Amino acid sequence: MPNRFSEQALRESQAFGVRPIPLLRPLGWLSRGWHDLWQAPLISLAQGAVMALFGALLWGLAHERFWLLSGAFSGFLLVAPVLATGFYACSRELDHGGRPGWRTLAAVWRPHDGRLIVFGVLLAFAGTGWVMCSASLVAGFAPTPVRTPHDFLVHVVLNDASHLFELWLALGAVLAAPVFASSVVAIPALLDQPPSKLGVFGAVLTSWRVVLEHPAPIALWAALLMGLTLVGMATALVGLVLIGPWLGHASWHAYRDLVTRRKD
Repeated sequence: MPNRFSEQALRESQAFGVRPIPLLRPLGWLSRGWHDLWQAPLISLAQGAVMALFGALLWGLAHERFWLLSGAFSGFLLVAPVLATGFYACSRELDHGGRPGWRTLAAVWRPHDGRLIVFGVLLAFAGTGWVMCSASLVAGFAPTPVRTPHDFLVHVVLNDASHLFELWLALGAVLAAPVFASSVVAIPALLDQPPSKLGVFGAVLTSWRVVLEHPAPIALWAALLMGLTLVGMATALVGLVLIGPWLGHASWHAYRDLVTRRKD
């Protein structure tokens, strides 16, 4: 059974090619994403506001337990590709010459495509696993209780007597790197391709091929995604209203630029 699934995923992935790109091409994706944002500003910023409100809800639930909150916000980066599905759909409609609206979101979030549901559940498990690992690590090994951002900065980040922060970063990287490699183009591909052409594991394999063929540009893209998202979080989440849609639209163009379907 596993061999049959792996062979099918390989066949599905091989139906797609990976285009060569220069190192700085991710900057072009940001430019096109910015353009798409202002082609559909109302629906884009509304989705960005929902993302910011979700972050505010996390803060409200765990603001006195920063050991948990730090993991929740960093785990947000793992599940962001699913949250950006609406932006992919809007950019796809703009590519086809349409005008995205609320019906675009209603169509994409209607649970009719089991592939997107499966992938979303997998990313949710990954995000939850990181939140639990992060919380356990900080709560269990910090020299004093960590309840506020100041506590985290002083007792974890700037604590020269331990290597807890380095361990926290390393553990996060070990989990985040394969998750990012699995999802960098997978969800846009699943949205763009019918189930008969591409399944979840075929999309993941295609995403890994993209990363392996373009490690430097994809590393730059990951750094841009993480850096801009952190800017959005650092502005009391207000920046996410703009940055979330910008990166979501740009991620669609990353997929379109990187992946091409070969002729059957």
